[in-house]
Amino acid sequence: MSEALNDLSTYLRETRGALITDSAVNFGELTLTATADTVIELLAFLRDDARCGFVNFVDICGVDWPKRAERFDVVYHLLSPKQNLRIRVKVATGEDQPIPSACAVYPGADWFEREAYDMYGILFTGHPDLRRILTDYGFEGYPLRKDFPTTGFVEVRYDDEAKRVVYEPVELKQEFRNFDFMSPWEGTEYVLPGDEKAKQ
Repeated sequence: MSEALNDLSTYLRETRGALITDSAVNFGELTLTATADTVIELLAFLRDDARCGFVNFVDICGVDWPKRAERFDVVYHLLSPKQNLRIRVKVATGEDQPIPSACAVYPGADWFEREAYDMYGILFTGHPDLRRILTDYGFEGYPLRKDFPTTGFVEVRYDDEAKRVVYEPVELKQEFRNFDFMSPWEGTEYVLPGDEKAKQ
């Protein structure tokens, strides 16, 4: 399998080297790195070329690197049934740097790009309907960014008196637990029956 991926990597560098900034075979998978300017042309070539045949679009996902200048990686996963190979294409982008939508090449990219927008705030130009898909209307922030608070900003509950769903600022109902190491649940200073055998 890795020999076929190395051959494919060599072929792609020879035929479309201008579209690829880097290629590597790691953990039995070929990863190509492209730029926002070249990714659509590269995806179209991977789909249409007879030697590639990556006609199955599997997924688009995002990766957040908050300390990097181009904060996000947009990762495309493709499958070639003819070659029985999988390939990954990565593109780096920033918070305010949109990348072109892949919907013209793979119509199935529609909802995956909406999910990447909804969860990370990654912008796609030319998308037919770029709006949130998983979070609620009026949701603030992007939940899969590493700087998003784990508690969120608001909590949702149904109010019986108002007969509707209400949004309220997050309020921690329970104070942080104070660990009492003298408690028998946290650790004991006496030996419980049977524990003396563990030291032998």
